[in-house]
Amino acid sequence: MDSSDAIYQGLKKAGIDFVVSLPCVNLGKIIEMVDCDEEITHVPVTREEEGFGICAGAYLGGKKTAILMQNSGLGNSVNVLASLYKLYKLPILMVMSHRGTEGEFMSAQIPMGEATPGVLDTLEIAYFLPKTPEDAYKALSEAWLLSEMGGSPTAMLLEIGFW
Repeated sequence: MDSSDAIYQGLKKAGIDFVVSLPCVNLGKIIEMVDCDEEITHVPVTREEEGFGICAGAYLGGKKTAILMQNSGLGNSVNVLASLYKLYKLPILMVMSHRGTEGEFMSAQIPMGEATPGVLDTLEIAYFLPKTPEDAYKALSEAWLLSEMGGSPTAMLLEIGFW
């Protein structure tokens, strides 16, 4: 099972049926698979905050939600995560391509890459760092369950070495 297929199959196993996505080269194959899946409603967006708002409404309408994004968008999302998701105890699974980690070729990605775990810690958002596709596949169901039971977002950080 390759890394993209593991994430897609893990989302399916977790029962995720509503996915918002932002463009990302690492997540591109997963986005294509989600887009072709008739059991998953897929909404492409241009801003993370927009995606989180749409997912909040979908969750309140009975959907199990996830957002596919780069960690660089986490900075754009701090307010919506704190003042909507944490305040109203809404679950969401954030699947993030974690740019700026070991092997990053673009220096502009490194500061946010280094800051990402600390931002999640500050917001008290649990996160998973799978190293293999098999680990990611297994962890996705656990991450969704943790999010749903805890009424809080959870994140899956997929570092450069994962791909």
